[in-house]
Amino acid sequence: MAQLFSTAGQGMTSEVDFDAEGKQCGYLRLPHSVHRSAYGWIPVPVASIRNGPGPVVLVMGGNHGDEYEGQLIVSRLIREIDPSRVQGQLILLPMANLPAAKAGLRTSPIDGGNLNRLFPGNPAGSITEVLGSYIEQALLTRADLLLDLHSGGSSLVYHGSLAMAGAASDEEEDARLRPLLRALGARYTCLLKQLNPRTILGAARRQNCMGLVLEIGGGGQVSRPDLEESWHGVRRTLIASGVLHGEPAAPASAGHWVDLAFGADSCNVFARSAGLFEPLVGLGDTVQAGQTAARIHDPSAPHREPELVHFEAAGTVVCQRVPALTEVGDCLFQVASISGPLQGIERIEEK
Repeated sequence: MAQLFSTAGQGMTSEVDFDAEGKQCGYLRLPHSVHRSAYGWIPVPVASIRNGPGPVVLVMGGNHGDEYEGQLIVSRLIREIDPSRVQGQLILLPMANLPAAKAGLRTSPIDGGNLNRLFPGNPAGSITEVLGSYIEQALLTRADLLLDLHSGGSSLVYHGSLAMAGAASDEEEDARLRPLLRALGARYTCLLKQLNPRTILGAARRQNCMGLVLEIGGGGQVSRPDLEESWHGVRRTLIASGVLHGEPAAPASAGHWVDLAFGADSCNVFARSAGLFEPLVGLGDTVQAGQTAARIHDPSAPHREPELVHFEAAGTVVCQRVPALTEVGDCLFQVASISGPLQGIERIEEK
């Protein structure tokens, strides 16, 4: 029988002892009483690789269940990293929102919860709220650095990769943040002036943990070039943090700082009518304010001209909607303003 370790008031137990040395793999047990299993629990996979004193890094995938690249990268880290190469501790969650990940959905099929909009969670709340509470109170409180790996999921695809972090509050934090972002080597990198407190970056900030989020590809599939580039970036970042010993297998690619205001009409193109989305530009294209971005067609009224959608700001297309079937309010494109090579610090808003 597995020994269980609990964090007071968090509503979950762990088969992994986060204070023990070496590599351990097991489950976080999330109690779940349903018709088919009155005294059951949801098995959230977790691993700890610990070797002496040093930084503690939490690496997560599956925050959204239809984002697969992070789940693959974190699983590979669990398999390949030997404890002798670690100085400090790695805590690894490949499928953070397990119910969503098992279903291949952005949100949990049990309670509809979007884990990345439910922090700080609630230990006495819904399944997803309990998960959020445990991640913040039991894991982020231990961590010096968070790497949360996302993608465009089923509805969006990114142009390669986009890294995000909260803007540094002082020069000392800035000096620690820059090398980590350069090591991550995303095609686009942006710093967020204000953090949404319900997201993982907001949770990390509350717990005095430096947080990095990486968006990788998407479109409901896995691109091998994007996956491999991001794998090397994650490994380089772990080495730069001091938690992992070794030489990076590949140098960081040349990236750019960008301004990207999530949720703002100036940087996002939203559908204003329902129908079939026909993009008129592609990922990586440079666009101008006022340029036609897409047509929205209504085949049930084929005599009508399609509605034209326009860009409100100039920039580079870094993200695009995948499904053609579109509702009012769906995000069709994200446009970023490239502000220079990966050197300066730009401050923008978070979605």
